[in-house]
Amino acid sequence: MKILGLDSSGLVAGVAIVEDQVLLAEYTTNYKKTHSQTLIPMLEELRNMIELDLDTLDAIAVASGPGSFTGLRIGSATAKGLGLALKKPLVEVPTLEGLAWNLWGTDRLVCPLMDARRNQVYAAAYEFVPEGETLGLRTLIGQAPIDIAELLEKLNGLGREVVFLGDGVPVYLEWIRKYAEIPYRLAPASCNRQRAACIAALGEIYCAAGRVVAAGEHRPEYLRKSQAEQDQK
Repeated sequence: MKILGLDSSGLVAGVAIVEDQVLLAEYTTNYKKTHSQTLIPMLEELRNMIELDLDTLDAIAVASGPGSFTGLRIGSATAKGLGLALKKPLVEVPTLEGLAWNLWGTDRLVCPLMDARRNQVYAAAYEFVPEGETLGLRTLIGQAPIDIAELLEKLNGLGREVVFLGDGVPVYLEWIRKYAEIPYRLAPASCNRQRAACIAALGEIYCAAGRVVAAGEHRPEYLRKSQAEQDQK
């Protein structure tokens, strides 16, 4: 099975190809450009590097949200356009599950944090549990926009060591240091941001389980209204 993974849900933009549980190629940037400028050129360069025939894809996996409203729209439009043109299904991978997959195999809880402004984060908490010959994610706190203080209270109640990752960590690190009563660690630079490889890898798993949608049916999962919509109230 060959899966294209796309992630433009945050500051990072990435594309990756996974085939039969092997990462063939990945292209990631995290630098000062809008994803509308980067995503398609990155895909084109990746395609040329590995002589990829897009018609050989089985599905297109996309980080479905939450995240940046603009970034999610760009990723969604790109995935839908490719899916419609190639007649391929889409796999909707929750952004925070993709982030957590960076830390596959840890026995600690994994808590991805994405900055949602105004003392809120998009967050969740997961643990890895056995699934046949591999490990899968079990959700302990479902992904949602949440006040950072409320999140830390919930994590304290779980009573287990946590690894934090995501662009919300540096924003709310002082909160974590002040209010986290459980032991915690911070993921290093190599695995603390979104990776299209994780979206593609999870996409392959979910596709095999039949978790696909027609390209025209895909909608990003924003989880809350945009700031502009909130300000109109």
